[in-house]
Amino acid sequence: MSALDLIPAGRTFSADEITVYADAENRSLDEAVAEADVLVSCPHAGARIPEELVPFLSPALTRRLQYDFTDVATDAIVREWARTDPRVVAVLNPHPRLVRDPNRARPADIAGDLSAAIERTRAAGAWQKVDLTGVDAIRPVTFSFFPILEVPADEVERDRLVQTFVEVGERGLGVYERTRDALTERFVEAKLRTGGRFTRLSFHDTMNTTTTRDGAVNVSRAEKDRLPSVVALSNRGGARGDERDPADPPTMAPERLRALADAHRAGFRVDDPTDVALNQPYLGSQEILAAGRRFRELAPAAAEAALELDAVQAEFLREFLLGSAAVAELHQPGTDWITEDPAHVREVAEACRRSWDLYREL
Repeated sequence: MSALDLIPAGRTFSADEITVYADAENRSLDEAVAEADVLVSCPHAGARIPEELVPFLSPALTRRLQYDFTDVATDAIVREWARTDPRVVAVLNPHPRLVRDPNRARPADIAGDLSAAIERTRAAGAWQKVDLTGVDAIRPVTFSFFPILEVPADEVERDRLVQTFVEVGERGLGVYERTRDALTERFVEAKLRTGGRFTRLSFHDTMNTTTTRDGAVNVSRAEKDRLPSVVALSNRGGARGDERDPADPPTMAPERLRALADAHRAGFRVDDPTDVALNQPYLGSQEILAAGRRFRELAPAAAEAALELDAVQAEFLREFLLGSAAVAELHQPGTDWITEDPAHVREVAEACRRSWDLYREL
């Protein structure tokens, strides 16, 4: 357990700690919101595990498995982007998805869903595929179905596990959710006065490979689950961003999603247009669904204010975000995580800024 990266017990995060914007020493958050037109949320950026959960973790959990089970590359890149671009504000979840996944609908009964997820995992067995349908806001297994939790056999201890997860989650994950939603409303209120454009961007990464038991992240995902070489931009639509299902309308206007994709192709200087795809393999999840519903409620007021409201999910290929040297290291067996290259982080952050600047010009 000493190799794991932990958040000290009792640590409670504040909204200020997880909100990032340019020139924060000299600008207030209100000033940042007034100038920005993109709110970036990173629901899976956190990797460090709250220390209170250590008694319930599998002794086989390594730092590599810990970090692989997050969208780890999003943290440094989005922080760098937000610190250098006055047109964006970012909020980053400090807790890992092990605690609970904020890109899934918040369960009405968190404790009940966690209990159900644990029981399904136990029944499936270690490293065996487990169906978490209906309770997938709770993730007791990794993408390779490694059981992160050592579930107590004693019912009293299982209850203590569940209650600890619920209580600890409010100190970081809960702060993230409340901050994300409050910032959304703050932006909306400001932009309804000025008009223009406001976009909610949910920022993610995924590798096209998963882990083996010896820690090598080199098992290819099924073809249907693989990301393009740079990023998939999703609005719940089809391959061109158009409406796919009237009951599930696009969260970003299709023509604007296509323009955003073109801007990313130019901003990231890709040679193959398919390196940036739309709604493949993911349609986008809870964060853009919730923002889309809210923006549809605001449609009359937005039209009157000449305000365009959009929500989009960006799912970057983690291999692209980390760089080839880091990926080569992760393809080998091991228990530790890589050291990110600051120059590469800056390069990707600059490409993000360049892409959104180009989008604003289209």
